[in-house]
Amino acid sequence: MLILNSRAARTSYPAELLSIMSIAQAHQSRQWLSAWPGISRKPTPLHDLPDLAERLKVARIRVKDESVRSSLGSFKALGAPIALVRQILRLHPDFEPAAILAGRYAKDLQDYTVISATDGNHGRALAAAARDAGCRCVIVLHAKVSEEREQAIAIYGAQIVRIAGNYDESVAEAARLAKVNGWQVISDTSYEGYEEIPRDVMQGYGTIAEEIIEQAGGRSGEAGAFTHVFLQGGVGGMAAGLASYWWEFHGEQRPCFIVVEPAQADCLQQSAIEGRPARATGSVDSVMAGLACGETSPLAWRFLQPSIDAFLTIEDGQALDAMRTLAQGSGRDIPIVAGESGVAGLAALQALRADPHQSAQVGLTTESRVLIVSTEGATAPGEYALRTGESAEAVLQRQSSWQPSAQ
Repeated sequence: MLILNSRAARTSYPAELLSIMSIAQAHQSRQWLSAWPGISRKPTPLHDLPDLAERLKVARIRVKDESVRSSLGSFKALGAPIALVRQILRLHPDFEPAAILAGRYAKDLQDYTVISATDGNHGRALAAAARDAGCRCVIVLHAKVSEEREQAIAIYGAQIVRIAGNYDESVAEAARLAKVNGWQVISDTSYEGYEEIPRDVMQGYGTIAEEIIEQAGGRSGEAGAFTHVFLQGGVGGMAAGLASYWWEFHGEQRPCFIVVEPAQADCLQQSAIEGRPARATGSVDSVMAGLACGETSPLAWRFLQPSIDAFLTIEDGQALDAMRTLAQGSGRDIPIVAGESGVAGLAALQALRADPHQSAQVGLTTESRVLIVSTEGATAPGEYALRTGESAEAVLQRQSSWQPSAQ
C-alpha cells in the first residue's frame, strides 16, 4: 500500500529541527566513533547495480552495504554505541569521548548498567559497546526474537531477559526494569520524557548519509546524485537520522524520500494517515525482524512528517525475493549479502516498478537515480541460508571473486 504524504515540505531545513539534529553533531559522532575498535574506519561500500537498474527501467541503482560496517553486521553499530558514549559523558564530562569505548574508564564504569529492548541488531550493538566500555548490559527480548539472534547478543556478555509479548511490550519491560533497578535505558525509540538518548542514536546514523555524499558527490544546497532514496521504517529512527542530514545538506533540492515497512507493522504509514505518531494495524510479526515495530517514535516522527514524501508497505515474500536478487548478482552486479530488513528498499522499488500508476505517483521514471541502504547482512546466518537457499559464506565467496563483465 502506498500513501503520499501531503505534509512533506520542500523548504530549507527548519531551525527547530536543526536544534535537535544537525550535520555538525553527526560529524562529531562519526569522529568519536571512528576510534572504536569495534567499527571499520573505512566507509562502507556504495555498490552500483547497472543490470538491476536496466531490468527495473531506472537510470541508476546504488546500494550502500552496511553489512561490513563492523563484525556486528548492521548499521546499528553507529547508533547504540555513540548514544552510550554521549550518555556516559553526561555523567562524566571530563572523560575523553574517543577513549570511552577503548575501555580507558572501565574501572569507573564497572557498576554502571545499561538496558534496552531489541529485535536483535540494536541490542547486539549496545552489548558490544557496553562490554568495551566496561559497564554492565541487560537486553530484553520479545517472544519472536530467534535463539540465533539471542546468542549473537549473549556472546558480548549481556544479561538476557525474555518476555512473552511483542517488541513494544519489551520496550515497556525495559523501562520498568530500569526504574526498579536504577539502570539507564539506551533505546532507539522515544516516549514521553525520554528523547535525548534516542536523538543520540538517530544522530549516529548520520554517518551513513555523510559517507554517501562523499562517495557519490554533492554540493550543499544543490540536488545530489540521487532523485529517490528508500529508507527502512521500524520506529522511524534510521529514516529520521538520514533524511534530516540530507535535508539540511540539500535544502529545497533534497531527494524524494520513501519510507518502507512491513504491511503488518505499518506504524509510520498509519502516522502519515492520522497526522500524528500512531500504532500499526497488523500483527507486527514479520520476517523483517528489525522493522517489526508497532509504535512510532514520537521524536522520529517530528522529522519524518515534514520530510518523507511517501510511505509504502511491503509483504514478507517481496523481501525474501529481494534477498535472493541481491545474493545472486549478475554479470555487472556484484553479489551482496543483505538480510531481511536490509532489502526492504529494493523490495519497495521492485513493487513500485511493477505498478506504473504507483511509479508515476512518486515520480519514478527511466531517468531516476535510486539509492537503497542495505542496513544489515546475515545477522542470523541460519535464517539467511534458509531464505536464500545459499549460505552467506557462499555469497561472500562469489563476491570476492566477482569481476564485472564488459558492457
